[in-house]
Amino acid sequence: MTDLIYHITTVDWWNRFSNENQYRSPTLSEEGFIHCSKQEQVDGVLKRYYTNDKDLLLLHIDSSQLTALLKFELATNKELFPHVYGAINKSAIIRVESI
Repeated sequence: MTDLIYHITTVDWWNRFSNENQYRSPTLSEEGFIHCSKQEQVDGVLKRYYTNDKDLLLLHIDSSQLTALLKFELATNKELFPHVYGAINKSAIIRVESI
């Protein structure tokens, strides 16, 4: 069984990495990791942080294929969220969905 995690990004940001084998979010350089979610957390993240954003994408990531370190860490709302400590290799991204 595939262990999927999810990352929300914009079409414009995703397109910056169209010719690369890896994806990096702005938080990788700002905080040292890329914020991700479990499936049941995606809607809450969208409501909390992306209510006014358009042209969003949801990256479906096979966590077993990641080459960077994955940690589940406690967030301020007391939930465990997946954080990727490095760039996400595109070979781990199994689907890019418009949301």
